[in-house]
Amino acid sequence: MRSALGGPRLLLRRLREVMADPVSAQVRLDKIVVHIASNMVAEVCSVYVLRDDSRLELFATEGLNREAVHLTTMRSGEGLVGRIAETAEALALSDAQSHPAFSYKPETGEEIYQSFLGVPILRGGSTLGVLVVQNKARRTYSEEEVEALETTAMVLAEMVATGELQSIVRPGAEIANRRHMSLKGIAVADGVGLGHVVLHEPRVTIKQLIAEDPAREEARLDAALESVRHNIDLLVDRGNAAGAGEHREVLETFRMFAHDRGWLRRLREAIGSGLTAEAAVERVQNDARAKLARRTDPYLRERLHDLDDLANRLLHELTGESFVVSHEQMPDNAIIVARSMGPAALLDYDRKKLRGLVLEDGGASSHVAIVARAIGIPMVGDATNVTDLVEQGDAIIIDGATGDVQLRPQPDVQSAYAEKARLRARRQEQYHKLRDVPCLTKDGVKIGLHMNAGLLIDLPHVAETRAQSIGLFRTELQFMVAAQFPRGEQQYQLYKSVMDAVPDTPVTFRTLDIGGDKILPYMSRLEEDNPALGWRAIRIGLDRPGLLRTQLRAMLRAGAGRDLRIMFPMVATASEIDAAKDLTMREVMHLTRHGYELPRDLKLGIMIEVPSVLFALDEILPRVDFVSVGSNDLTQYLFAADRDNKRVSTRFDPLSPSMLRALKTITDKAETHGTSVTLCGEMGGKPLDALALIGIGYRNLSMSPASIGPVKAMLLALDAGEAQAFIAEKLTGTSGADSIREDLRAFAEAKGVPL
Repeated sequence: MRSALGGPRLLLRRLREVMADPVSAQVRLDKIVVHIASNMVAEVCSVYVLRDDSRLELFATEGLNREAVHLTTMRSGEGLVGRIAETAEALALSDAQSHPAFSYKPETGEEIYQSFLGVPILRGGSTLGVLVVQNKARRTYSEEEVEALETTAMVLAEMVATGELQSIVRPGAEIANRRHMSLKGIAVADGVGLGHVVLHEPRVTIKQLIAEDPAREEARLDAALESVRHNIDLLVDRGNAAGAGEHREVLETFRMFAHDRGWLRRLREAIGSGLTAEAAVERVQNDARAKLARRTDPYLRERLHDLDDLANRLLHELTGESFVVSHEQMPDNAIIVARSMGPAALLDYDRKKLRGLVLEDGGASSHVAIVARAIGIPMVGDATNVTDLVEQGDAIIIDGATGDVQLRPQPDVQSAYAEKARLRARRQEQYHKLRDVPCLTKDGVKIGLHMNAGLLIDLPHVAETRAQSIGLFRTELQFMVAAQFPRGEQQYQLYKSVMDAVPDTPVTFRTLDIGGDKILPYMSRLEEDNPALGWRAIRIGLDRPGLLRTQLRAMLRAGAGRDLRIMFPMVATASEIDAAKDLTMREVMHLTRHGYELPRDLKLGIMIEVPSVLFALDEILPRVDFVSVGSNDLTQYLFAADRDNKRVSTRFDPLSPSMLRALKTITDKAETHGTSVTLCGEMGGKPLDALALIGIGYRNLSMSPASIGPVKAMLLALDAGEAQAFIAEKLTGTSGADSIREDLRAFAEAKGVPL
C-alpha cells in the first residue's frame, strides 16, 4: 500500500510526534485515529480496548458517531470486533455486513460502511484491544495494508500497556491488562510474600518503535542475529546445559529457529514497514505468540516457549540490556517471576530485598526450591503463563502454603494477605519461643529434630532452631552454584567452614548426588530414556572413583579431630556399600601415610531411596553405622511415579498404607539390628506426615529450618502411644483406602494436636 500521504513509514513518524505531545490520553487517541484514517484512505478508524470484564469498549473513532465513544461495548467473541479479539487474527472483508459474525450497533452509525479491516492490538501474545478501519465502498484490502495496520497497532499496544488509557476508562471499569488476577500454582516453600514483580530475564521495554534509517536497522538485526547464532553454536558444540534449564535439544531447536527463512523474512518485512529492529522482533513475536498460544497441540505450544526464548535473546542483544535486575535497581520488596531458574541464579539476587519467587516451571523437589527454603522465602511453582501476565513493578502477593498468586490485588485482598502475614509472623515467634523446650511428646518420648542444609547460608538456622544436628548436608549444591567443577581444596574449605560454623553440632555429609534431574551446568548431559532410573548418585561415584575419592578426601580432612558422618545416596545393593566403604578406607590410609590428622570418630551410612534395599535390610544394615530414609525418591520409585511429572506427581499419597508399611519395615529392621535411622525427606517437615512417622516408629526427623517449629509444636501436643495404636489399626485394616490422610487429620483434631 502507498497512499497519497506517503505510506506507513510517514504514518509512524506522525504517530511518534503525537505520542510526544503534552496532551490528555483522550486527545492523543483522537489524533491517532485521524492520522490512521487519513493514511489508510479510510472513512472510519476506530479503537476498541478490552476491559477487565472481557468487554470491548469503543475508546476513539474518526468517522463513526463520536457520541458512541465509551458507550458502545461488546463481548469478546461478539461481532466482527469481538471475533478478532477472541482469535487474535486480522480480518479483512469487502462486504462486512454479509459476514455471519457481523453485529450491528445502531448508535455508531456504521450501517453505511461496507468494507472492514480489523487487527488485534497485541502485547506479549495477549489481546489488549482491536484497531479497525472501514470504507463506504466495497474494497479489497491488500496484504500490505493489513501489515501496515498491524504495525500501527503496536503503538496503541504501548499506550494500553503503560496504563495511560486507564485515566479515561469509565468509573468502575479497568483495562484488561491492569485487572486483578488470581492464579493457582503449587505450594513449594511456605510463607506469604507481598511486593512488586521483578522479572528474571525480563522482557525488553522498547523505547524506540519507529526507524529513521531502515537500512541501518537491517544491519543491526543481522549483527544481533549473528551474535545470537554464534553463542548458540558454541553451546550446542559443547553439549552443555546453559541458562535456565536449556539443554542440547532445546538449543538445537533455537539454532533451527535462528536460521528459519520464514521468520527472518517476517522480521525484515516488519523493518521495511518502518519499525526499528527491536520493534520488528517484538511485532513478529507477538503474532507468533497469539497464534500458537491458542493451539492445543502440546508440541506447538512447546515451540512457543522456544520462540519466546529466542526472541528474548535477540532483544537483549539488540538493546544491550541485562537479563538480571541489578542490586541498585531491585525494589525493597521484590518477588522474582520467571519461567524457570537454577539455584545459582536465585542466589545472584540481593536476599535482603527478596520476598518471594514464582515460577512457571519448578516444583517442590526442584533445586531452586531447596535454595528458596534455605534462605527462607516463599515460593510458588507451576504458575501457568505468569510471565506473560505481569509487567515489571506490578503489585503481587504469593502464598507459598497454598500456591495462590494474586496479581495487581485489590485493596481488600491486599489487607487480607497482610493480616495473614502478620499472623504467620506471630506464629513464627511462638515457634521461636519453643526452641529451648525439650522435644518430648506428651507421653515422654524423645524425638530428635535435625536440619537439612546445603549452603553456608543455611548454618545460622542451627542456632536459631536448636536443631539437634545437620541431618543432611547436600554437597551437590556447591557443585550446582559453581561456575566450574570445584577442586578438592575448594571442597575441603567448604566442608571445614561448615564444621567450624557449628562446632558442637554433628554434621552428616551426603556424597555427590547428581544425575537424573540434577545436571551440573559445566558437565555434558548424558541422554537417557529414564534419567531418574539411570546413571546418578553413587553409581556415578563408583564408576568415576576419582571424583568420589576427591570428595571423600576433602571430607576426611575437614573432619580432622572431630566426629564425622558420611552418607552415600541411591544405594541399591550391599556390594555398592562394600565398594564405597573400600574407597573411603583407601582415602583414610592415604591421609595417614601423608601425616594428616583423621576424624576422631568416623561413621558411614546410606540413604534408603531404592525399593530393592527394603528386601535386603538384613544384609545391608550390619554393614553401616546409620541409615537415612530419602522419602522423596523412595515414594516416586515405590509408586513408579516421576515426582517432576505433573500428571502423576500428586497421584499417589505418601500417607498411603503401602508407603507407610514400607517405611515401618525400615524402622522395625533398624531396631532389630541396633542401627540408627533418620528420615530426611519432605515428609519429615510436614506436621501431619511427621505425626504418621512417629506412629510407625521414627524417632529422628530431618527437615528444612522453617519446618522445625511447626513440627515441634505438633510433637509437644502428641501422645506417641496413641498415634502408634491408631496407625497400627489403620495399617492392619482391609478398607482398601489409598490414603489415611483424612483419618489422621481427624485423629489430630480430636486430640487437639496442632497441624
